[in-house]
Amino acid sequence: MTTAPWRDPALPAADRVDDLLSRMTLEEKTAQLYGVWVGAATDGDGVAPLQREMTAEYDWDELITRGLGQLTRSFGTAPVDPALGARALARAQRRIAAAGRFGIPALAHEECLAGFTAWGATAYPVPLAWGASFDPALVEQLGRHIGRDLRSVGVHQGLAPVLDVVRDPRWGRVEETIGEDPYLVGTVGAAYVRGLESAGIVATLKHFAGYASSAGARNLAPVRAGVREFADVTLPPFEMALREGGARSVMAAYTETDGVPVSADPGLLSHLLREEWGFTGTVVADYFGIGFLQTQHRVAGDEAGAAHLALAAGIDVELPTLKCYGTPLVTAVRAGRVPESLVDRAARRVLLQKCELGLLDEDWRPEPEGPVDLDSAGNRALARRLAEESVVLLDNPDGLLPLAPDTRVAVVGPRAADELAMLGCYSFPSHVLTHHPEVPLGLSIPTVLDSLRAELPDAKVTFAEGCGVSDPDTAGFAEAVARAAEADVCVAVLGDRAGLFGRGTSGEGCDVADLRLPGVQAELLDALLTTGVPVILVLLTGRPYALGRWHGRLGAVVQAFFPGEEGGPALAGVLSGRVNPSGRLPVSVPRVPGGQPWTYLQPPLGLAGEVSSLDPTPLYPFGHGRSYTSFTWQDHTGNDVTEIGTDGSYDLSLTVRNTGERAGAEVVQLYLHDPVASVTRPDVRLIGYQRVELAPGEARRVTFRFHPDLSSFTGRTGARVVEPGALELRLGPSSAEVRHTARLRLTGPVRVVGADRRLRCEVEVSEGTD
Repeated sequence: MTTAPWRDPALPAADRVDDLLSRMTLEEKTAQLYGVWVGAATDGDGVAPLQREMTAEYDWDELITRGLGQLTRSFGTAPVDPALGARALARAQRRIAAAGRFGIPALAHEECLAGFTAWGATAYPVPLAWGASFDPALVEQLGRHIGRDLRSVGVHQGLAPVLDVVRDPRWGRVEETIGEDPYLVGTVGAAYVRGLESAGIVATLKHFAGYASSAGARNLAPVRAGVREFADVTLPPFEMALREGGARSVMAAYTETDGVPVSADPGLLSHLLREEWGFTGTVVADYFGIGFLQTQHRVAGDEAGAAHLALAAGIDVELPTLKCYGTPLVTAVRAGRVPESLVDRAARRVLLQKCELGLLDEDWRPEPEGPVDLDSAGNRALARRLAEESVVLLDNPDGLLPLAPDTRVAVVGPRAADELAMLGCYSFPSHVLTHHPEVPLGLSIPTVLDSLRAELPDAKVTFAEGCGVSDPDTAGFAEAVARAAEADVCVAVLGDRAGLFGRGTSGEGCDVADLRLPGVQAELLDALLTTGVPVILVLLTGRPYALGRWHGRLGAVVQAFFPGEEGGPALAGVLSGRVNPSGRLPVSVPRVPGGQPWTYLQPPLGLAGEVSSLDPTPLYPFGHGRSYTSFTWQDHTGNDVTEIGTDGSYDLSLTVRNTGERAGAEVVQLYLHDPVASVTRPDVRLIGYQRVELAPGEARRVTFRFHPDLSSFTGRTGARVVEPGALELRLGPSSAEVRHTARLRLTGPVRVVGADRRLRCEVEVSEGTD
C-alpha cells in the first residue's frame, strides 16, 4: 500500500499540505476553517457576548463528513470530570477522523487565562497578579504547568495570554490584563507564551489589537486611539510575544479603530502581522467576531459578505462555531463572490499547524497517556508561590503589620469568607459553575478567614460580613462594627465579585462608571473606622479602586488581584509575617474615583498642572510596593553625562543590599525620560526591571544593558525612529520615585528602526561586594 505524500512525515510540512489541499473539495477545505461548539447554550446567560443570538443549529453527523477544523471548549462549556472528559474528547476525535475522507482530527482549543478553564483544574492568580509579581521566570513556569495539563487531556491550543495594555481601569477586563505598561505586559506575556509553547500548546495572543482602548471603558466600544498610541503602547506586547515567545496563533479583537473593524482590517492582520513581523501561524476570530461584521459593525450585508471581509483581512478560523465560514462561504465561492484562493490560503495555514502538531500523521492517537490530575501538588505549590509574590503591601505607616500571633482580630467584609473572592471571571467556578449551582467547586479554596485562623492559631478571630459585594443593604453594619470594637485590630476584606456581562463587579462586560468600591463597601469601611480600632484594609479585586478617601486613616493597606485558589493562605501569610510582601503595582491606584481614564504613561500635558482643577496624580503609583525589610541602593554608575551613538550601548549598574533583619525581594525598575523629542513623549516609561531576592545583609550587583532602540518611538512620518539628543535613565522603586539618574547624549543621525530592533533591556545580576 502506497502512503500519500501528505501522510509522509519525512517530507517537509509545506509539501505535505500542498499535496493534501490538491485532493480536497471546496467543502472539505472550508470545513477546516471553523470550529464547532458542542453543548453551547442557546438560551439564558452565556459565556460569550451575544451567544444566544449567534449560536446556530447543525447536524453533527452530517457536518463531520467534510472534516472539522476545531472543537470548541470540550472541557470549558459544562462541568465534566477531567478523566472522563479526556476519554470523551478522544472518542469525538475518532468519530471526526472516521467520518471524513482524509481522517484528519480537529484541533481542540480551550481557555487558559488563569489556569485551564476546566472543572477541577488549578485556579491560578489572574494575569494582573502576574504583572504584580514582576517575575517573568515564574510566569513562564506557570505557562508550562498549564500547557502540560492541557496536553494531558488532548487539548492543542490555549486562548491566552491577554496582551491588552490597560488604558482605563474602569474597563471590566482589567483583571485579565497584565498591567498598564507595555514593557511589563510584553515581558511577562512573552514568558507565559514560552511556557505554554514549550509544553506543545499553541498559544493564542489576545486581543489583537486595541481592545483595551475602547471609548468610555465600555466593552466592545469603538477604539479612538491615535496612530502613535496604537504603535507605541498597544502593539509592542504582541510583537514581543511573537518574537520572543514564539506564539503560533493570534486572535482578532472585536473592536473597530477609526471606523475599521479589526476582523476586516488587512492592514493589521496581514500587512503588519505577516509581512512586517513575519508571523506564519493562524489568525482566529474572537467568538462570533466574523458574524459581528454583519450584525454589530454593519460593514457586511450578509453572512457571506462577512466571511469575504474576514478571509480577505486574514482571519483563518471562525470561532467558536460555524456560521459565516460554512454554507454561506461555500455558496459565495461557487457564485464567484469570494475567490477560492482566499479559502486555500487560510486552509493551508490551518493544515500546516495541524501538521506541526502531528494531526496529519498516520500514527496519531487521541487517547491521553497516563492519569489525569489537573490540580496536582506541584500546581498548587506554584499557585501559592505566585500568589505570595503578587500581594502588594500598599501602606504600613506605623508598622501594624505583621500581626501579633496572639492578638484579637475582627475579620469583616463580604470577601473574607467567600471562596469565589479569590477567583477571576475566567476561572471555571466563576465562568461556568454559576450556571450549575448544584455542582461542587471541584477545588479546595481556603478563604481569607479560614486561612487567617489557621495562620494564627493563638489569636482570637471573630467574623461579620457587614454587607454584600454590591448590595445596597447596610443592615449588617451594626454587627460588623460591634465585632471590630471588641478587637485589637480589624481586618476589612473588601473587593470585587468576578462575573460576566454584568453578573459581577469585575470581568468581561462588567464595566463601571467610576472607581468607587462596589455597593456600600466604602460606607462599611467608614463605619469600621469610627470604632477607633486600627483597620487593615485587604482588597481582593480585579481592578484598582480609588483609596484617597481613607489615606492616612488606615493601619495598613494590602492589595491582591484575584490571587487564585492559594490566595487565602498567601494573604494570611503576609498578614502574619510568614510571607514578606514583594508585589509591585502593575496599575496605578487612583486618589479619587473620577478624573479617569489615567495611566502613568502621560506626556507633560497629561500630568497635574495649573491649567486644570483636576489632579490625576495617583495615590499609589505604578511600580509601588512596600516590604517588611529595608534595602539600600549604592555604588551607582553614570554620574556624568555620557555620549553614545544612536546605535551604541550603555551599561548602568548599582548594588542592592538587604539592610533589614529578614529575607525579602526588591524590584529595581529602570525608566526612560526623554526631555526633548519631535513628538510628545511620556514623562517616564518603564524600559527594564529586575526582581532581586536577598537574605539579610546580602547584596547583589544589578547591571542594565541599555540600547538606544529602547528609546525609539513613532515619529512624525510614521516610522519608528531613534533620535539624537539628551536622555535620562532613571532607577527607582516605582514610576514616581527616582533613586539614581544616568544622563546620556545620543549622537549621530536619526536612525529608523524596524521589526529587528531590540525589544528588551538585558539585565545581569552578579555577586555584590562588601
